[in-house]
Amino acid sequence: MLENLRTFGRVIRTLATKDPVTRVRRFYEIQSPDVEFAARTTRYMNVGYWEEGVTSIDVAGEALATKLADAAGFKPDDTVLDVGFGYGDQDFAWLRDRRVAKVHGINVTPRHVEHARERARREGLADRADFQLGTATELPFPDASVDRVVALESAFHFYPRSAFFAEAFRVLRPGGTLATADIIPLSNDTARMSISSGPLSFVKFSIPDENWHDRTVYGEQLAAAGFVNPEVRSIQDRTWEGWRRFQAARPSDPAFQAEAERSAVKGMANHWRDEALIKKELALLDYVIAVAHKP
Repeated sequence: MLENLRTFGRVIRTLATKDPVTRVRRFYEIQSPDVEFAARTTRYMNVGYWEEGVTSIDVAGEALATKLADAAGFKPDDTVLDVGFGYGDQDFAWLRDRRVAKVHGINVTPRHVEHARERARREGLADRADFQLGTATELPFPDASVDRVVALESAFHFYPRSAFFAEAFRVLRPGGTLATADIIPLSNDTARMSISSGPLSFVKFSIPDENWHDRTVYGEQLAAAGFVNPEVRSIQDRTWEGWRRFQAARPSDPAFQAEAERSAVKGMANHWRDEALIKKELALLDYVIAVAHKP
């Protein structure tokens, strides 16, 4: 009960916050990690890429990180800047599997930065993995200093995303690549504030109006920042429904029930109970991988 009251208080404080950067930070401090990652093996925070037969958010989360790395064209000697890195699971996977030379991570949430730094120290990767507090629209890096800039399901928060595009262009070396996995509406005609289901409350409360536009405008903004050959490709059919099915079934999972408090299990079940509304609203959302290149 006490934890529920604390969570409710964090929700109210977040909704009352006017500054968009602070609001995003507080949004990611609402949920206790003990509940969010109960009965899980990773701390991926994305909706996942759900191929046939995949039933685990951990597997789907890493698959989406792999898709983004493929789109960005990671090479072993690359310096990668990951903006809005969450807990950094993808960065450690890229260091392990793609053998990139170095990953820099920028995030506005101290909890995330501290976790990633501690993991880098624990795994002996502090010389190749640098995580720091910062914002996407004021990247603390020199001009032309990195080979790839990526944002794994985070750029929809950036205020505004177009300013992040400009900063990414600035810090990329000539020939470098920007790649994002991102959430946008399928149509500009969809009112952001019309999204009302609990699981999609982040759309209403943590995506600014400036970032609420479709694939066409997304590509135009990349071009306006100086990028060439922008491609904004939908992967909607491999994201939302798999994520919904997993989350809706989670309260019935014995492993989750064993690790999470009873009140958390009940709260999650209530959160996901309106299947018809959630499906209706998910049908209004696109999920894209966008790629663009600096000449």
